[in-house]
Parts: sequence; structure tokens; C-alpha cells
Amino acid sequence: MIKKEKLVGIVGASNVSVEQSTLDAYSIDMSFVNQIRPDCVVKPANAEQVQKIVKLANETSTPLVPVSSGPPHFRGDTVPGAGGAVVVDLRRMNKVIFVDRPRRVAMVEPGVTFGDLIPAVRKEGLRLNMPLLPRKTKSVIGSMLEREPVTMPKYQWDISDPLACTEVFFGTGDEFRTGQAAGPGTVKEQWKVGGLQKAPYGPGTASWHRLIQGAQGTMGIVTWASLRCEIHPSLEEPFVVGSAKLEELLDLSSWLIRLRMVNECFILNNTNLASIFAKNWPSDYQKLKDTLPAWTLFFSLAGYECLPEERVAAYEKDLIEITQRLGLEAEKAAGPISANEILKTVQQPSGEPYWKLRYKGACQDVFYLTIHDKLEGQIDTMTALAKNVGYATSDLGMYIQPVVQGTGYHCEFNLFYDPENLNERNRIQVLSTQATKNLMAIGAFFSRPYGESAGMILNRDAATVAVFNKLKNIVDPNNIMNPGKVCF
Repeated sequence: MIKKEKLVGIVGASNVSVEQSTLDAYSIDMSFVNQIRPDCVVKPANAEQVQKIVKLANETSTPLVPVSSGPPHFRGDTVPGAGGAVVVDLRRMNKVIFVDRPRRVAMVEPGVTFGDLIPAVRKEGLRLNMPLLPRKTKSVIGSMLEREPVTMPKYQWDISDPLACTEVFFGTGDEFRTGQAAGPGTVKEQWKVGGLQKAPYGPGTASWHRLIQGAQGTMGIVTWASLRCEIHPSLEEPFVVGSAKLEELLDLSSWLIRLRMVNECFILNNTNLASIFAKNWPSDYQKLKDTLPAWTLFFSLAGYECLPEERVAAYEKDLIEITQRLGLEAEKAAGPISANEILKTVQQPSGEPYWKLRYKGACQDVFYLTIHDKLEGQIDTMTALAKNVGYATSDLGMYIQPVVQGTGYHCEFNLFYDPENLNERNRIQVLSTQATKNLMAIGAFFSRPYGESAGMILNRDAATVAVFNKLKNIVDPNNIMNPGKVCF
């Protein structure tokens, strides 16, 4: 156990807390993991302090739990998995280190949120390839490390995009830089000769950033990361296509992405679309939902500095040909919600309260990667499971996000529930566990397992778990980094 005085000597007395109310806040989140209170919370201001904390933890065999986003948390990865832990809250490290328009790259510290970075890159004529409506308190680095799906699959060349390079302090306390940042020379020396940290591959032929992506802080603590950005369009023309049949919209989105016509492109069911855009709760929610199609595909066409009107006009001509061939029609509104309103909304973080909490106050997500041929069968399975446990299928939110240039899909079920209703909470816990098990059996790939489901998912592949443990023993031999998470 680390003595408080040691931590005070590193970060100062005002940045170490042992107040019970503070510790209680870090001991629980909106997931179903067991509540464990940390011993203290420490808030470093820079990489040097992080390294000292990690080395001190090794000396005292103290578990560390890195946290970079503000509350509310949802997945159990920021709740200690072992007693006697120290939470390392990285939100003081909130500098946007640089934004470079010519090479379309930005570098940030872990405390930088989407609310911080969106205006910073916009000032330079850039934009982020970001998840769907992240909460305002969500760390950009946290999102990239968790491999959250992004709304512009056209620009996603790899499942790890838009993450580029990182600086990480492994559980040993050793500093390591991934990708182009590895060298030669320090990062500042690279800057002096015009080098920026955009390429994620390396050092050597390995993609070392994959070691820390999805690791939930069990390998080390990232103190900065760079990310690829995109040019901000001069002209954007958004559309929606509604349908009672998901298959029709999947076919259309596949063509639009394959032909590289669209930027934002995703599908929501009417429950989620109404949850996002209902103005007055709860009175407007059901009225709005009743006006919406069962499924809505949203996408935007864009033109840039060179002939933007001509480019968008050419895309619109092709769009008419594709939609007519499929028997669909692209429109400018879904019910009373305009396509322009959707575009403006999804290019920012979620308003308050966070959209997943508006309907009933809490939400449990079940999400995975899949392919076109399996998607509808998996949705039917989820719907049947919801009926079996007594969960109203009309309350089931669904979000379909094409990923990696449309080669696959992120499928997400949002289970809204009242956290004060114990029966409803227990029903959701049972449903999420059953759904994970049954969906895995029919081809769902749970690439980001959290909480209690992680063991069920990872234990299907003993060879992978063995490799993870070997890597963990190399970079964190004393098992101080977030023990109890993933498969550790």
C-alpha cells in the first residue's frame, strides 16, 4: 500500500484525496461489476509524475486504476478490481499539444475531451472522425483506446483508426513510444526536422499500439496520443432514408460506402432516434417515436475546397440512380427531424443529460462486430431474448455502424432501464449476460469485452489468453495495472 505522504510528495496535497465521498464515487459506475472502494485518488499533472506513481506502486505492490474520462462511467473498467487500489485520475493532463492541418493530425493529453478538441481542430479547418454522440466528459484518448466505432467508415482504414502514436508508461514504469513517435530521436527532435507522429506502425514491423488498445489500463498508462483528423468540408448535404426493412438500408449503405460517396453513415432504430432528439421528456418521446420509421439510415455528402458544388451535385445524381434501383428514396427529414439537424447534432458531443440516460435514467449496452449476412439473424435473437425475460422490445435501442470502409458492422443494443427499480435492473443484468452468450454462438465477435462478460468471452480461446498473460508478465510483471480486468 502506498502511503498518502508519498503521493503528496509527487503531485501535491491538493491532488491526493482520501475523502469517503470521493472514494465512493470511484467505487461504482453504471455497470454491474462489484463495488470496490479505492484507497485514494491521485491526480498527476504530467508524464514525469505518472512515471513516479507507477514506480512507487511497483515498490509497494499497489494496484493502479487509470481514469481519463469524467463521470458517468458505464463499463466497469474504471472500478477497482482489487482492494487497496489507487485511482490515477488523468484529467489534469488536458493539453491539446498541437493540431497540424497540412498533415491532418493532432496530439492530445488524456484529459482532453471531445468538447475540448472539436473546436480546437475546427479552428484549423479540420474535423474528428468521432463516435456517435460521445458524452461531453469523454476523453478522446479513452475513446480511441477503447476502439469505439466512428461515424465516418470511409476514413477508417483499420479497426484501430483514428489512433496514431502514443506515449505509454508500462506497468514496469518504463517509457515507451509507439508508431512513428518511437524514433529516431525524441518527439521534440522529430518536430524540429518536420516529423509529426501520424503513422501508428512500429517500432519495427509490429503494431505496438494494439497492445494497449482494448487493454482497459491493464498494460500501462498513456500520457499522450496523436490521432488522424480529416479536412472540414466546404459544403455538406445530409440525407435520411427510412424503411421498415433493415436489409434495404444495409444494401444502400453498402453501395454508398463502397463507392466512397458519403462521410457520416449509420443506422438507428426509432427508439434511439427518438431518445436523441426528443425535446421535452417524457411527453415528446412517444409522440416523436410514433412519427419515425422503424429504421433510419443517415448519411452526408460533402464537397471540399475544389469545386464543392459540382462534387456534391455529381454525388446526388449517383445517389438518385442507386436509390431508384433499390426502390428507396433519400429525403431531407425523418418525421419532424431534419437531416441538417441530425448532421449538426452528431458532429458534437451529446447534450446534457447524456442521450443514453434520458429515457429511463440508465443504460446497459451489448455491442459486438459482425458481418452483413449474420446481422438480421442476430437482431432476431436479441429481440426473442428480450421477450423471454419480459423486457419490452419497443424499449430496445439499436445502432448499426458500418466500420472499416463498410467491410463489417458494429452492432449495438441499448437496454434502457430504471436504476431505482431493482427488478428491472436484475432483468437487464440477466438479459445482457444471456445475449452475450447466445449472440456469440451465432457469430457475434465481442472484440471489446468488459465486466463479467469478459471471462465468458475470452475463455473460449485459451491460446489468446495465454498470449495476453505472457505480454502482461513482460510489461507489468508485478500485476499493478488494473488487476481483475480483461482476463487478468
